[in-house]
Amino acid sequence: MSAPNLRARVITSAIMVAALAVVLTTGGVAVALAALAVSLFGLLEFYAMFWPGRAGLGKKVLGGLLACALFAAAFGGDPVYLILTLTACLWVGNIFFLLCFSKDSCSAHYTNAAVLTAGLLYVPLPLALFIFFSPVEILFLLLIVAASDTGAYFTGCRVGGPKVWEAISPKKTWSGSAGGLILSLLVALAFGLPLGVASWQAFLLAGLTLNLAAQFGDFFESALKRWLGVKDSGTILPGHGGILDRIDGLLLAVPVYAAWRICWPLFAPTT
Repeated sequence: MSAPNLRARVITSAIMVAALAVVLTTGGVAVALAALAVSLFGLLEFYAMFWPGRAGLGKKVLGGLLACALFAAAFGGDPVYLILTLTACLWVGNIFFLLCFSKDSCSAHYTNAAVLTAGLLYVPLPLALFIFFSPVEILFLLLIVAASDTGAYFTGCRVGGPKVWEAISPKKTWSGSAGGLILSLLVALAFGLPLGVASWQAFLLAGLTLNLAAQFGDFFESALKRWLGVKDSGTILPGHGGILDRIDGLLLAVPVYAAWRICWPLFAPTT
């Protein structure tokens, strides 16, 4: 990476860390609004990969409104509202397909309806889980994912070697993957043991599973971009690309952590 790009990457990271500190310190509604904002930007980038420019503008707006409805349902805390909203997301796409099919059955494609629904399940739905996490849990999760990405980047650049999954991501190496895993495990122990209630074995296992989730989330977005012929999901973050490029690993790590806190709580529940 060139010096200007690295400088832009560092400055952007510093701004994001400062914004995160403000959000976590404020808590409550601020967390929900920040997660919603990230969701909307990420969702728009996801849709733009399928519908570039002004194409699919109506579907993009509709997806954004449904994302807001998902967050409102999650914030309400009643699972019935969330299930109803998810069902509505599915059937909005299905009805959209019905209308297109009734106009011209030969040119109608269910793909558009599937993309509309898939985007909502891929981006806003997992990020809405942040509403139920404490600030300590959010910070733990974000640090693990950041450690996975940072450790993999710097170790891969310095050591190199065989590729993990060259057909999907030609630049990711086994050395980078191992570096990201080791750093994730160290962060899990260093952050979790002083602040958590679980054993060191639990935090090691959590670091392992969250790292693997982050790596698979990264691979998925890489495969999606290669399939669609897209280099970056966006340009909103100088030195990083798009929002989706930054949160691709997080989108799978969040539900994995949510499962962790149900099966094996790592931190004391908030009152």
